[in-house]
Amino acid sequence: MSVYQRKGSHTVSRLSCHIVWSTKYRYKVLKGDIQKRCRDLLIQISEAEELEILKGVVSSDHVHLHIEYSPTQSISFLVKQLKGRSSRKLQQEFPQLRKMYWGRHFWATGYGVWSTDNITDEMVNEYLEHHRKPNSDNSNFILE
Repeated sequence: MSVYQRKGSHTVSRLSCHIVWSTKYRYKVLKGDIQKRCRDLLIQISEAEELEILKGVVSSDHVHLHIEYSPTQSISFLVKQLKGRSSRKLQQEFPQLRKMYWGRHFWATGYGVWSTDNITDEMVNEYLEHHRKPNSDNSNFILE
């Protein structure tokens, strides 16, 4: 995992998440050339959307991606781009998929997403506990 921080004109961030989605009907079609092309497409789309793939796996019926993204990007938009563009290209390039997936829906509806990061809840609590101590001007306001 990188320790790269994204910098904007007034921000510094490191946002990452784990996304999972599956093929419609959980058909195990991501094999061989289709699996390789899916991988390449996801890399291309990630580069176009300025995502960094920290790790990823294209299994026979689902995809796992651990990505790092900008605070200006929404996860729902990113998943829409990843699923939509890859679905369209895969069905264009592999006609057998169009026969299996009438209606042109290659990926199942929905996805799972979990935030990840390089700090733990304990580290955040320790940091906040340090800032609970009154400073010289007693300006700390505690939320609980």
